[in-house]
Amino acid sequence: MERRRFAQIGLVTQRVLLPVYDVVAVNASYLLAMWLLNDCRTLPASDLRMALLRMIYVIPVTLGFFFLFHLYHSLWRYAGADELGQCAAAAAVAGAICFFADWVLFAYHALGGVHRQLSAPELFIAYLLTLTFCGGIRVGYRALRRSRRQLRFLRRYAAGNKRVMVVGAGDMGSIVLSELRANDYRKGFPCVVVDDSRAKQGARMYGTPICGGCECIPELVKLYNVDEILICIPSASDDRRREITELAMQTECTVKIAPSLLEMKEGGQEASLGQLREVRLEDLLMREQVQLDSKICSYLLGQTVLITGGGGSIGSELCRQAARYAPHKIILFDMYENNASTLKSTMDRQYGGSPAIEIRIGSVQDTAALERVFSEFKPTVVFHAAAHKHVPLMEDSPVEAVNNNIFGTLQTAEAAMRHGAFRFVLLSTDKAVNPTSVMGASKRVTELIMRHMTARGETRFAAVRFGNVLGSDGSVIPLFREQIKGGGPVTVTHPEITRYFMSIPEAAQLVVQAGGLAKGGEIFVLDMGEPVKILTLAEQMIRLSGRKPHTDIEIRFTGLRPGEKLFEELALEEEITARQATANNKIFITFPQQLIDENELLEGLERLRRTTAASVRGDLQALVGNYSASASG
Repeated sequence: MERRRFAQIGLVTQRVLLPVYDVVAVNASYLLAMWLLNDCRTLPASDLRMALLRMIYVIPVTLGFFFLFHLYHSLWRYAGADELGQCAAAAAVAGAICFFADWVLFAYHALGGVHRQLSAPELFIAYLLTLTFCGGIRVGYRALRRSRRQLRFLRRYAAGNKRVMVVGAGDMGSIVLSELRANDYRKGFPCVVVDDSRAKQGARMYGTPICGGCECIPELVKLYNVDEILICIPSASDDRRREITELAMQTECTVKIAPSLLEMKEGGQEASLGQLREVRLEDLLMREQVQLDSKICSYLLGQTVLITGGGGSIGSELCRQAARYAPHKIILFDMYENNASTLKSTMDRQYGGSPAIEIRIGSVQDTAALERVFSEFKPTVVFHAAAHKHVPLMEDSPVEAVNNNIFGTLQTAEAAMRHGAFRFVLLSTDKAVNPTSVMGASKRVTELIMRHMTARGETRFAAVRFGNVLGSDGSVIPLFREQIKGGGPVTVTHPEITRYFMSIPEAAQLVVQAGGLAKGGEIFVLDMGEPVKILTLAEQMIRLSGRKPHTDIEIRFTGLRPGEKLFEELALEEEITARQATANNKIFITFPQQLIDENELLEGLERLRRTTAASVRGDLQALVGNYSASASG
């Protein structure tokens, strides 16, 4: 209530008392100008009489133009250069009109017996004084208010307000500094800026010193007692952003990061303090992302797309990526209705029903369910994401892995060929290379199936092989997150175990692009950079939670699990030698090198149809010669 009362008093002051002040200030400016040019002596009676008579038109003309130029409608707390410019323009126009009136009334008609008008020097000095008195009170109010804010901030800082480092003295950094100041530093006080540009170092930005390059972050954090680091370099390369983020994470500060320009563009975002977010694991593992080529992906235009496993983490992202290229319809085929239903609702809101999203519930092991879906929709493009992926669980249920991964794929591929689909893309895994697990061996068999299916019809069959997907269902990331949330320990199987990682959108983009590049029988492999140590991954996730690895959260080594390898490979040596580049320099094509003839494949598949838990590994090894069921690393 008290705040509202002060606001009302301020409004009355601005709307009533301010015009009165302006009237006094303007007329005082004319009198003071006349007095100054009279050598600061008492003004003659004729000059005083002229000054009084001039008020008849000076007051309404000046107030009229001050109103026309909105000088009584501006918010004082934001008064600045714009208001000063409006005051200068209003005073100039009003002064010009009054000068003309002086000539008519005094120099020509000798009103009140005065036979002169104000001289040019008098008018100029009066104009400057008007600008000083009338403009100064408006801008001075803002300066006074800012000083009071600074004093309030100093009191808050004494009580423990956080000190902020801004990384990047570009546009984003400028916006962040401006918003921190505009919000009375309630979100933190910017005490230092760092930037790699030597031309900017040593200067100041909104009063905050720019003290060095990004390599100085740890040193400057200690020097300025920084509590929070804001990384504001959206235009930097992914590699550079990752390097700076890792450097900032080595300190004990809270770290926030601005999204990349690509993220802003795709999300329709504008640069602001509110866009800064917590550092995510993807920021620490980021590298140059694979970008979709719209020409290659144009094959989806107007098509009917079927996504098996469409409600899963990768399947749902496939739906989102495919929808960008205007297919006619997308069918989500999945055993679990909840995720698929939520995805459909989201997509319908985003795209307004175009493309249409349809859901059909069923398993790829159910030939009747597959037949119904293909008969109803006649899909022309199939993305086959349905699979059992959890290595240790599939070691315990190997027959189920064979039935779902191998025969689910075979039945889906045969239905696609039978109903005239012209592209079929299988999602494979790096675990299919020199497999040591049932899951990996089963996916290797599906790659062989894709190769042999290509020769049987017009459908273009291809496989996409990639590593672990960050945050996908069953991946290590959700497990670590839960363990950290529970206070630890975080369990890592081996201190030297490594994996290749990619984001869910990147995996989906690779699959969509592979569909456009496929000619038939290929295996598409992504250049995923260097593998990441799982131990490093665990340590980074603990730091992201604001705690220290090995101190606040224990990391415990549990030993390799059944079927688990110490490191993964994206391709066999002979596949690497024979691989071919594509239009995208991050995607390569290879072909299965360890081929078997069709009769041998069919015989092996027939054995696997009748397999048991006791014989399944031997039956898999008969088809996949380099499958080593006993290997553990």
